Amino acid sequence: MAFSGNYMCTSFKVELMRAVHNFTTSTGNTFKLALYDNTPSFTAATTAYTSSGEVANSGTYSAGGGALTNVTPTSSGTTAFTDFADLSFTSATITAYGAMIYNDSAAGDPAVCILDFGGAKTSTNGTFTIIFPTADATSAIIRIA
Repeated sequence: MAFSGNYMCTSFKVELMRAVHNFTTSTGNTFKLALYDNTPSFTAATTAYTSSGEVANSGTYSAGGGALTNVTPTSSGTTAFTDFADLSFTSATITAYGAMIYNDSAAGDPAVCILDFGGAKTSTNGTFTIIFPTADATSAIIRIA
């Protein structure tokens, strides 16, 4: 299996310091989630979206993935966090091993994080849904402590 863990991309951390990413709900950047088969070798060193190894178009899934709905960044204690609403692709036949969240608004489509599904996740002419964790300081998909 090519996916070997979940990673917040190192380049994303640097880009935060350069104000490349804006997660504000109504005025921020457009973030997307792309699904992948088991051929890419993504790590924390991944820097940008790639179509190599992306699952085929099916149902409402198309190349580049789906746009995510941001949850406005906030904090709890000393941890800042943001999250996204769950994302579904309907009438889709998909087998995915993982995903990449990336900033579709910024030049070069910079990668935010890599998500390893821990094995093949499949839908057959059905709904393929990404369920994000609770948006809090211990579970949100993007946290900075």
